[in-house]
Amino acid sequence: MKVILLDELRGKGGEGDIVDVAQGYAENYLFPNKIAQPATPGNIKQLEERRHNIAKREEKRIADAEATKAVLDGKSVKVDAKIGDEGQLFGSVTSQQIVDAIKAQLGVELDRKRIARGATIKTSGAHKVEVNLYRDINATITVLVGVDAAEPAPEKEPEAEAEENAEENTEAVSE
Repeated sequence: MKVILLDELRGKGGEGDIVDVAQGYAENYLFPNKIAQPATPGNIKQLEERRHNIAKREEKRIADAEATKAVLDGKSVKVDAKIGDEGQLFGSVTSQQIVDAIKAQLGVELDRKRIARGATIKTSGAHKVEVNLYRDINATITVLVGVDAAEPAPEKEPEAEAEENAEENTEAVSE
């Protein structure tokens, strides 16, 4: 059955595309959720009249996705999780945890469904994660998992700093 998409449908197409789908899928999911409408001659004629507006919205979506990609690509976020022996996590890192970390640390709001993970994150350390922003625009971020990744670098102990300062002061006085 041919339908006209009213919104982006992952794996099928974007707004204004005419695609072929199963009749049950169209009648039971796409039509009730207003994601598509039947590709009748009258609807196709209306679509042609709306093509200019659809193109403008598409340009805006692509520009927004590119801007978000510039902010996210190559960055890293830290996710705290309970870690057991040998770096194994109690459970796994979820897409929602990654989205929350991105929002808190980078200030970018995303939908958790945009996080594409091939395998679940069940160990501590650095993991590369793909973020699907829009159609073929993707960003790659590094997710740092665990207490060690979330802690800042250890600072010198106060006694060691005091000894170094004392040595520098005595050298300056002897000159």
